[in-house]
Amino acid sequence: MFEKIHHLGYAVEDLEAASRFYQERFGARLEEPETVADQGVKAVMFRVGESRVELLEPTHPDSPVGKFLAKRGEGLHHVAFQVEDIEGRLAQLERGGVELIDESPRVGVGGTRMAFVHPKSAFGVLTELVEPDGGPASKPDG
Repeated sequence: MFEKIHHLGYAVEDLEAASRFYQERFGARLEEPETVADQGVKAVMFRVGESRVELLEPTHPDSPVGKFLAKRGEGLHHVAFQVEDIEGRLAQLERGGVELIDESPRVGVGGTRMAFVHPKSAFGVLTELVEPDGGPASKPDG
């Protein structure tokens, strides 16, 4: 079902400071920052091998990341797995009794199609499914 870990999402209070830290201390090469208005976040990603790390700053305190920061503070927010056929995977999970936050995909950072699985159904871990932009046909071997 999972192809690979697509990214790890970190909730941060100050995107600029966190970005600078990863650049200066670890040599991260950041992608262009992006705002995802419907999710209430500013985000920036950097690659680590085949995967990425996503730094997330809330655009307002009532956003999901804003609420997460208020309750838990900075740190790991979610794990994202790359999948093919995200609609099919969501339907399969729902049929299996998995509680979904998103019953259908939304547009995420970088034009990906994404959806969240509720942490209650994933042993306390907010889990994101990601289908790269364009779906399976856009993959080099697809």
